[in-house]
Amino acid sequence: MEKTHTIPSRDGTPIAYDRLGEGPPVILAGGAFCTRETHRELARLLAPRFTVYNYDRRGRGGSGDTLPYAVAREVEDLAALIAEAGGTAGLYGLSSGGALVLEAAASGLPVAAVAVYEPPFALAAERRAGNVTYAARLRELLAAERRGDAVELFMTRVGAPPEQIAQARQSPMWPGMESVAHTLAYENAVLGDAALPVERLAAITAPVLAIAGGASPEWLRSPAVAVAEAVPDGRALTLPGQSHQFSAAVLAPVLTEFFGG
Repeated sequence: MEKTHTIPSRDGTPIAYDRLGEGPPVILAGGAFCTRETHRELARLLAPRFTVYNYDRRGRGGSGDTLPYAVAREVEDLAALIAEAGGTAGLYGLSSGGALVLEAAASGLPVAAVAVYEPPFALAAERRAGNVTYAARLRELLAAERRGDAVELFMTRVGAPPEQIAQARQSPMWPGMESVAHTLAYENAVLGDAALPVERLAAITAPVLAIAGGASPEWLRSPAVAVAEAVPDGRALTLPGQSHQFSAAVLAPVLTEFFGG
């Protein structure tokens, strides 16, 4: 088991992370419901070539959660990790964590390269409108402390069928999902209505690799291409047979080549 480290962010919030390996630093950021456990296997596969910082975003796992939440505080969390890593690092983000690391790069942090996996930007107006409706209902449920219903709302929004949600409610993972349900609002803050942030992406000077799974639905695949086209130095890549629940063994060689190059 990796030793857990903590570092204070600018506002004093403790950010927990595991550090593995030796080499150029790479920081791994998760998406909705993710903790360090999500990327533990990926971190181990990258460790032979990189010093990997696998961290808990604020509000989950071993990290603190200073209120009120703001996206800028999450960018500061990444800034603290980059400073700890020596002053510059590669960033990898999964799903809404991908949107976060893109925002961090656009904000001017010293980032060597950025890789994202299926950042859920909404290219269709209908989906953006649906995100606004979803966000309003999510706020209502969280305000009423209906955490389980908030988790179900999210799962419905991303396309999980009712029978899968019913099974999830009876599974051992459900209490953990409920425990971080409040961070679904943080993902919304990072994404807004999930419109592609063209101007912000144009400000990113680091190379960007935007990855999608070939078995994912179109609404998850197409944003990767759009991100690659919107940044000055971008490339899109599809991993055949992969979905939003990717295989670390398939993704790790791709990230190793990108960050190693």
